[in-house]
Amino acid sequence: MPQPFSNRTVVGALAVLAVFQALSAFFGAFLAVARDGAGVPVEHLAGSPFTSYLVPGLILGGVVGGTHLAAAVALLAKRRVALLLSAVAGFGMLIWIFAELVIIRQYSWLQSAYFAIGVLELSLVLALLGIAPTLFQPLQWPEVKLSGSTDLLDEE
Repeated sequence: MPQPFSNRTVVGALAVLAVFQALSAFFGAFLAVARDGAGVPVEHLAGSPFTSYLVPGLILGGVVGGTHLAAAVALLAKRRVALLLSAVAGFGMLIWIFAELVIIRQYSWLQSAYFAIGVLELSLVLALLGIAPTLFQPLQWPEVKLSGSTDLLDEE
């Protein structure tokens, strides 16, 4: 039977994803702030509370990039808070993508890619917590013994 990946491998993968996400968010923030969206028309913000890409860029860099950087540092330093920060960063990415789609109402394949990475981050956190099985590790369901009727509608 194949051996499951070690926790060290999963933590390493999670750290690599966090570093990648942090760098991507910081680069996106730079483009949003310094280049006013880097060619993305400001008309995409019509109907939103934003008139330029300045505030969204600051949110992208500060919140999305910042939480991913904090998660990466905590993972590499083996801090107890690392999984919490990783979960917050992963959820932050999912929220960012949802908000982006709602606000600009434009789709790019990059949104799917970053959403998938956020889901992968959360999956790795769940695997490290023992909530989700790691790759190649068979799921072991506990044996449940029922006493009496198995009909849930029966009254006792």
